[in-house]
Amino acid sequence: MDNLKSYSVASSAGKVSVSTAISRVLGLVREQVQAYYFGAGMATDAFVAAFRIPNLLRDLFAEGALSTAFVPVFKEKMIKKGLHEAFRLANYTMSDLISIVGVVIALGIVFSPGIVYITAHGFVSEPDKFDLTVNLTRIMFIFLLLISVSAVQMGILNSAGHFGVPALAPTWFNVGMIICPVFLYQYFSMPIYTLAIGVIIGGIGQIVFQWPSLRSIGYRFRFKTEFKDDGIRKINRLLSPMILGLSASRINIVVSTLMASLLMEGSMSYLNYAYRLMHFPLGVFGVALGTVTLPKVSELVARERYDQLVKTFNDAIGLSMFLIIPSAVYLAGFGQDIVRLIYERGAFHSLATTRTAQALFFYSFGLIGFAGVRVAAPIYYALGDARRPMYYSIISVVINIILNFAFIPLWDFAGLAAATSVAGLANFFLLLYNMKSMISGMDYKHLYILNGKIIFGSLLSFFLTFMIRFDHIIAMSNIWAKIAVVLLQTILMVVLYMIILKILKVGEVDKLLNLIRRKK
Repeated sequence: MDNLKSYSVASSAGKVSVSTAISRVLGLVREQVQAYYFGAGMATDAFVAAFRIPNLLRDLFAEGALSTAFVPVFKEKMIKKGLHEAFRLANYTMSDLISIVGVVIALGIVFSPGIVYITAHGFVSEPDKFDLTVNLTRIMFIFLLLISVSAVQMGILNSAGHFGVPALAPTWFNVGMIICPVFLYQYFSMPIYTLAIGVIIGGIGQIVFQWPSLRSIGYRFRFKTEFKDDGIRKINRLLSPMILGLSASRINIVVSTLMASLLMEGSMSYLNYAYRLMHFPLGVFGVALGTVTLPKVSELVARERYDQLVKTFNDAIGLSMFLIIPSAVYLAGFGQDIVRLIYERGAFHSLATTRTAQALFFYSFGLIGFAGVRVAAPIYYALGDARRPMYYSIISVVINIILNFAFIPLWDFAGLAAATSVAGLANFFLLLYNMKSMISGMDYKHLYILNGKIIFGSLLSFFLTFMIRFDHIIAMSNIWAKIAVVLLQTILMVVLYMIILKILKVGEVDKLLNLIRRKK
């Protein structure tokens, strides 16, 4: 038990944010490598469509439903029955997972042509593109098993209060996808296969990287399947509605992929590049807070400390919005400059920059909803209620699909990003609105006032920064000029935002500054 740590949400989120930032920076390097070597064309569209298929299942078997259902039950076992019983549950979970996912992978490889036919039907008219997508899908299906095992490892370490290593693990995924195209590109007649190989190498790296930390807390893996264990049954009770809810959202992604495949060539690539940029602040701030919130609130529920549960949620959601809302405004306002700096080189031309920035503009608004769901949903799961998040997810998916048809005539491929964002916001507000019925003492008046100040400060700091027009003062003629413009925009907006919110007496400013001082 000595290796298990107590922690605060803010300080632990800081560790995860730093680790995730490193991973996301490497993720941007990965996207730059992809943009440089492959641009936004046939091969890239095929890879995006192929990788999206195991990614759909990844959310069900790995970083989505399973890890979210596993952590509350594992944490409860730790507190009430001890570490030995918790590790026994982890072994059962991992062994059962390996057995089930192995079968899914085998079926996926066999039926890849049919899966691609359904999910990217627009490729059928281009046989070479369709065949390439099928081959890439078969290779990357193996990634599903690797990421599933890695997700359980992360759940064990997070529950034990170890957040840094699990948050750094995805860096190895990015490293794999960076080094493979760089070193293997010249050896393939169809170089896009190097990205698929990188996916597999990166997945292996994530598992290997976390294993020493697991051993340091006393965990030893023993393969033993047990589907009737009470802990496994409790995980399954949480897992079933989560899978239904995530399945609905995955159906939405399938529909969006299908619709993007019918639009102009490069649509999938523009959306993918923009989505990756949007995911940078989401991962550094939103996902980090969600990652540390789940084990924390699970512990408070197990100990029946509901007053602290309310405080933990208010602190987490307040800090999340304090960081996410200005990030969303920044991406929406300065997206063109950011895309130009990160992607525009090699096969990625100026038209691709403009179209990717269009998609990023609409994704930015959804960033608030995506981050909010990461913090709000763990409260429901910790309380053993996975059904209501499932219902809200299904409702948001229906909204998304309807808006896809409404927005595409207005904004073409960018309409898909707009629909996704509106649906994400709807999901968050449904979770937030109905939380009061589950926890006594939940009061949103403070959150309304706080978020009003944050939105005002974000917009004002953006407009003041925008008025200076650094992109007009500095000619965007080379990479250093592009870096200077983005850096000056970022620094000035952050400084103005902090000053404005300090004047408005927003407590999160002092909390963040104190946290930074303690880390130093």
